Amino acid sequence: MPNTETVRRQRAIGGALGVAVLAFGLFYHFFPQALHVQPTQRTARTPLRGQPTVMGFDQRPQAAPPSQVSEIDAGPPIMLAPASVIAARRREKTQDVELPAQKTPDSPELTALLDRGDKALAGDRLVGGKDSAAALFELALKEKSDSQRALAGLSEVRARLAAEIEQDIALGDADAARESLGALKALPSSSTDAAPLQQKLAVLDKVRPMLGKAASQLQEGKATQPRGDSALDTYREVLEIDPQNAVAEQGITNVQRTVLDRALAAVAQNDFGTADSALAEAAAIEPESQALQDTRGRIEGMRRQNAAGMLAQARSALDAGNIELAQQLAANAQKISPDLAGIDDFNERVTNARLYASYKPGQVFADRFVDSAGQAPAMVVIPTGKFLMGSPDGEAGHDANEAPAHEVTIDKGFAMARSAISIGQFRDFVRSTGYVPESQSKGGGSIYDEQSGGLRDDPTVTWQDDYAGKPGQDRLPVINVSWNDAKAYADWLSKRTGKTYRLPSEAEFEYALRAGSTSRYWWGDGAPSSRLENLTGGNDRSGSGRRWSNAFGGYKDGYWGPAPTMSFAANPFGLYDMGGNVSEWVADCWHDNYIRAPRSGEAWVNPGCGRHVIRGGSWGSAPDMVRSAYRQGAPADLRNARVGFRIVREL
Repeated sequence: MPNTETVRRQRAIGGALGVAVLAFGLFYHFFPQALHVQPTQRTARTPLRGQPTVMGFDQRPQAAPPSQVSEIDAGPPIMLAPASVIAARRREKTQDVELPAQKTPDSPELTALLDRGDKALAGDRLVGGKDSAAALFELALKEKSDSQRALAGLSEVRARLAAEIEQDIALGDADAARESLGALKALPSSSTDAAPLQQKLAVLDKVRPMLGKAASQLQEGKATQPRGDSALDTYREVLEIDPQNAVAEQGITNVQRTVLDRALAAVAQNDFGTADSALAEAAAIEPESQALQDTRGRIEGMRRQNAAGMLAQARSALDAGNIELAQQLAANAQKISPDLAGIDDFNERVTNARLYASYKPGQVFADRFVDSAGQAPAMVVIPTGKFLMGSPDGEAGHDANEAPAHEVTIDKGFAMARSAISIGQFRDFVRSTGYVPESQSKGGGSIYDEQSGGLRDDPTVTWQDDYAGKPGQDRLPVINVSWNDAKAYADWLSKRTGKTYRLPSEAEFEYALRAGSTSRYWWGDGAPSSRLENLTGGNDRSGSGRRWSNAFGGYKDGYWGPAPTMSFAANPFGLYDMGGNVSEWVADCWHDNYIRAPRSGEAWVNPGCGRHVIRGGSWGSAPDMVRSAYRQGAPADLRNARVGFRIVREL
């Protein structure tokens, strides 16, 4: 049997050789062409025993033949403490053996012998020759059987040998463990230490071929597949036999790292689906490992970075007007990172771009003229949606021309003027174009007659006058304008702004008037409880004290005739005077009912029709005529003191 000094020299030589091999391996890892060797063709290293050990191999599966793979080379580095430290820990876990009392002091000759034993112990020369610690302490005990120093020294030799054997078994080095175990058994009183180590060595002999198989499977790329014949399966079989096997435990850790490397490789290819699958597989191997948490964090950061970059591309596509590409990029970004910051706002922008030309529902804007100073009336964006157009048979004031009630879908965004066109706005149109409104070209319109309490024709009244025939203020809604005049104004705005302006369709008007309501009026089924519209109020009085014969009881708005635009409350869509002040022209031709009416927001037009639809209540309308479903028809050249118009802008 070699003595401890010989073993130490062997270990020192082996350590130097290991360093040389490692340096050589690093060299051809980075410069394989210099040696004409492929980077994957690496020779497995055999760890050294008997010293503080750092043992392991490259964590990526290699293509080395199974015969080159050691069962010890099966995982990430295993860190072991020096044998003396492990021996001390062993003593802490066991009860100290009470040594017999020493009857007489040691002689000088025995003391010298014990000093030599202590020196051999300090030099780690435990067994193997006459100058070993074991031989010297045993010789001392022959001379004096109750020498406490000799007994303690021999106990330390046994403890250190046992610690070295445990190290060898932990590293899977059965040969070294068996050699040291033989030396331990040769010492007196060693059965207590040797018996459990003998059992552990027997287990190692059983699992050692399995560890070699697992290492080969890992080198061949069989980390987790195929099921039943993978390194993971084999390592788990080892742990069923030897639950404390460090090589198998760290082999499983290495298997997990192989799977995590696969996840990172997938992310590098922007394949986050495969990465997520690999993460799930890794979590099933060691759910609480730090490597899993670190890799998951790295992938999450890469995921967010990738998704954020893709979302930025989507914004650029949207700004360029490519909505389809923008949606595709945003969908991919959200698929990569479902909780990506800013995705909800972007999706709203896409919806607004598709439906509202990048405006938002409820947003107010005014187009500037492209060829001169000035701008179009303020418009408000109307949200898309569905509503029931017309009135049910049981509604008070129901008329047959409001039936059949039918669902209409407004799936195309549009903007509507916040109020009826005013005298001042219509005057800008006339001055700019030289257009002659029909109240002038065909002579007159109608005015309110205080004496009779009704409207009468007046050949001298024009669009510039108020309801009584007096010069009107610029903020008053323009009246005594025909359908033809209203259309001419919308066409003019289209030319001046480069956008498409027109009269609203009947469906658009009722949809905007109701503003989500299903009641008789947009505010409810009865008289308003506050000043919401310019209506025929039971408490309103004319200049001479007249009352309305058919009015909203108890209501007073303070006006007898049109009020300046936007003098009352807006409805939920942000529109003013939709149910009162003045009735308004729409684009549709008149039809006696809704049979075959469009189910979309488009106007129902027959080429060459002479009668058009008027919608909405006015300052002089009876309560039944203010209902959201109420409609009437009139010739296109009608001029009336209760009728004006507003326009819409297509988005």
